[in-house]
Amino acid sequence: MRRTSILAVFVLLLNGLWACQQESTAPVAAAPEQAPEAKPAPAAEPAPPATPAPAAKKAPAAKKPAAKKADDSEKDFVPLFDGKSLAGWQGRTEDYEAVDGILVCKAGAHGSLYTDREYSDFVLRLEYRVGPAGNNGIGIRAAVSDKAPATTGMEIQILDDNDPQYKDLKPMQFTGSIYGAVAAERGQTKPAGEWNAMEIRAKGPNIRVKLNGKQILKADMDKVGPKQIHNLDLTGLHNKTGYIAICGHTDRVEFRNIRIKELK
Repeated sequence: MRRTSILAVFVLLLNGLWACQQESTAPVAAAPEQAPEAKPAPAAEPAPPATPAPAAKKAPAAKKPAAKKADDSEKDFVPLFDGKSLAGWQGRTEDYEAVDGILVCKAGAHGSLYTDREYSDFVLRLEYRVGPAGNNGIGIRAAVSDKAPATTGMEIQILDDNDPQYKDLKPMQFTGSIYGAVAAERGQTKPAGEWNAMEIRAKGPNIRVKLNGKQILKADMDKVGPKQIHNLDLTGLHNKTGYIAICGHTDRVEFRNIRIKELK
């Protein structure tokens, strides 16, 4: 019995030694390799600060249109012709008529038409139209008389300057001249059949005439001596006052927008 027990113990020991040997010779499983540590991605460089968009330029403020100055070029002018009658006029009224706003000097007229009162210093404006070879005039500071206003006052000539029949006239017989006394600059008249704008300014001895916007006569009557034309003495060249006249010279001539401003 004792012998059997010892043997069993011995067998057990052998078995234990064998087991240990098996364990010591068993290959040890390799530890899994660790993945290399990932390098951190380089930090992104900070984006440069955004350049601010240029501020939109403000459109310049629209300029306010300059206030229009009141047109006072006609201030204080009063009409001498109402456009429909010969009211305010005297003289050879039978040789004149009002037609559709136009004062007509009839063909064949032999006398003058005068204002019904006198004027001393003034600006007279009007428009006139002559036909081919047409002839007329504006009397200023004239007397109401059967004599021509050119002799009793001053006549500012109106003429179809370019008509061949007038080529031999004296310089002081063309449009804008103080007839027979002081010559005007030529070249400003419009062709026959067209309207011309005339302005006559009388201030003391100073007489100015504009035709179609250009001054064509500037005269100081104190410097003008005695004058004569057609064997007639021009006795009214130095008058201080008198009537305004339309001088009929047998031709049909038309007038409109006749107005006057008295000067003080």
